[in-house]
Amino acid sequence: MAFHHVSVLLNEVIDGLAIRPDGIYVDGTLGGAGHSMEIVKRLGSGKLIGIDQDPAALEKSREVLSESMDKVILIHSNYAGIKSVLREQGIDKVDGILLDLGVSSYQLDTEERGFSHNKDAPLDMRMDTTASFSAWDVVNKYTEEELEKILLEYGEEKWARRIAQFIVIEREKKSIDTTFELVSVIKKAIPKKVRLEGHHPAKKTFQAIRIEVNRELEVLSNAITDMVDCLKPGGRLAIITFHSLEDRIVKEAFRELYKDCICPPELPKCVCDKRREIDIITRKPLTPSKQELEYNPRSRSAKLRIAERL
Repeated sequence: MAFHHVSVLLNEVIDGLAIRPDGIYVDGTLGGAGHSMEIVKRLGSGKLIGIDQDPAALEKSREVLSESMDKVILIHSNYAGIKSVLREQGIDKVDGILLDLGVSSYQLDTEERGFSHNKDAPLDMRMDTTASFSAWDVVNKYTEEELEKILLEYGEEKWARRIAQFIVIEREKKSIDTTFELVSVIKKAIPKKVRLEGHHPAKKTFQAIRIEVNRELEVLSNAITDMVDCLKPGGRLAIITFHSLEDRIVKEAFRELYKDCICPPELPKCVCDKRREIDIITRKPLTPSKQELEYNPRSRSAKLRIAERL
């Protein structure tokens, strides 16, 4: 299948980054290069550093950006390593950084990647296909307590305990090897009346396992401060999230970086030496327009937050 990803909040991202023709920009989640293509169009002597952990994304991006490769450097890595990536390129500070934390349409729709509960495939869910740890390991090796914990924390699944119990019972008979085998177990665990309401009964479980496999929240939480450190004064960080857990991490990280003092309120004067590091450009997150939702329903949960380095 061709790598396909509809760029979410494209105009809002481009406007929010306030691109300078001679600037250096980082797309930390390159994907199909939709956002990056629009950034590159606005560059003169500037450069784009494209980072992605998915080799298929890098391959597709090389095609999409083929006519502008004199302005582009593509790196196979995780955005968590942005400081190392920039250091290896001899770059100290950059003018803008973008993260689009959504799973690409290609990843969702390519059966063998195992991201979708609607397609039968081996349990995989690795964004970096060179990694050895996969969804199979989570489902078949985690203890019942560990499974319940990630389903609660990362999936906000209220049936987490029963699903974890049923997974452990089922895998005692044989390993759970495919997405549909896992869906079947989940459906057994959730009462029929509940299954018939709302979204697909496996949606939250699949989300939780994907987050665990790729350490998505841990990586995001640790990386935001590093990314701000990599910005020049006036440089901007734009982050698109797709569920409440991600958005909460970004919101709280921005809030901490915005604070000018973290001393206890009872102290008569500041002794912490904390200084505000960013301005928050988006007091409320930007969300897709009605028009965007019509042509790309998968964008419905997207939120964009933007900060500027002081």
